[in-house]
Amino acid sequence: MRSEIKVLLLIIFSSLGLTAGILTFLGLKDLIYPLLGLAGADSINPCTFVIYTMLLIALSLKENITKKRIYAVGMAFVSAIYISYYLLGVGLVILTKTIPVWVAGAISIIFGAYTFATGYLEKSRIVGKKEARRNIFRKEATIFGAFSLGVIISFTLLPCSSGTYLAYAILISKVGRTLTLILLALYNIIFILPLLIILFTVGSITESKSISQKIVQRSRELSMIAGVILIALGIYVIIEM
Repeated sequence: MRSEIKVLLLIIFSSLGLTAGILTFLGLKDLIYPLLGLAGADSINPCTFVIYTMLLIALSLKENITKKRIYAVGMAFVSAIYISYYLLGVGLVILTKTIPVWVAGAISIIFGAYTFATGYLEKSRIVGKKEARRNIFRKEATIFGAFSLGVIISFTLLPCSSGTYLAYAILISKVGRTLTLILLALYNIIFILPLLIILFTVGSITESKSISQKIVQRSRELSMIAGVILIALGIYVIIEM
């Protein structure tokens, strides 16, 4: 089996297993199917792989960079995205608290159709892609530089995942403050999980870059699969919830 397929399967099964396990532990079994769908769709988000591939290429061009430095820079970048998205999620939950659950289904269907169409037409959903590339290659391979880059890139990724995140925020805003914060943490772990798996399970920066690039080459198929999942999820939410 090809290396990128193995990594993709690891990402998907890790995302789904983590989501199902935590929701079962929290006693939120009625949310397992919709949140599994959202987690599955976001774990194969091609936009994330595109941005991360840029970072890996930029790191591979740095002279005499050690594996320890790659891990530190990679973790700083991923941590910044996690924190930025988590804070955004808190804001979304506050804003969507009074929105009925069926709206989450409608958003999922609309965003799923958009994701499928952009994938089929091979259209990029990343806003300011050229500017993002310039920022990535301009930054030094330092922890602070990678963290600040991660914060900036978070806004670049928003059009790729905003619909999914908004639907998720509406669904979890009804379960109480503490559980909502826990579920936000879970969502964002799923969101960054592909980056962590590529960073820590692949042997070298060259191999990591190669696998990430191969996954990006499958962006069309991944977007179409994610779109179908989101549409099916939206129908389920409207009918069953």
